[in-house]
Amino acid sequence: MGADLEAVVRELADKEAIRELTFRYVHHVWRQDADALADLFAEDGEMDTGLEAPIRGREALRQSLRRLSEGSDLQPFVHNHIIEVDGDTATGICYLDLRSVRDGKSMMGAGHYNDRYVRIDGEWKFQSRSLTLRHFVPLDQGWAKPQS
Repeated sequence: MGADLEAVVRELADKEAIRELTFRYVHHVWRQDADALADLFAEDGEMDTGLEAPIRGREALRQSLRRLSEGSDLQPFVHNHIIEVDGDTATGICYLDLRSVRDGKSMMGAGHYNDRYVRIDGEWKFQSRSLTLRHFVPLDQGWAKPQS
């Protein structure tokens, strides 16, 4: 029983650390802190925003995240996090609600992140993060298709 209990506690601790990683990501997006965001990734980590080619490597991430956050007021909220841990690696998906202002318009979005995580020196990092937006539209337009 003791070994089983240790394994359960370890898995719960790992999942909570990974949730904290994703919460810190959102916190740093709100604060527009590209340096802190980049530090959440492995040195060879990758981010696919869906806006351009995937960004590879922590320094490239740092530069791209600085550029993407300039003048941005993205306000993401993540939830419904599903995590599968396998030793020092893990995979996960978390859902995203997104708010922003673009060209004076209130914007709303929804989507999800597909993530791969890696434990480095006892700390969980993003190995890769891929964003899929289902919609990102002006609030007054909405995301439902007009009915005929």
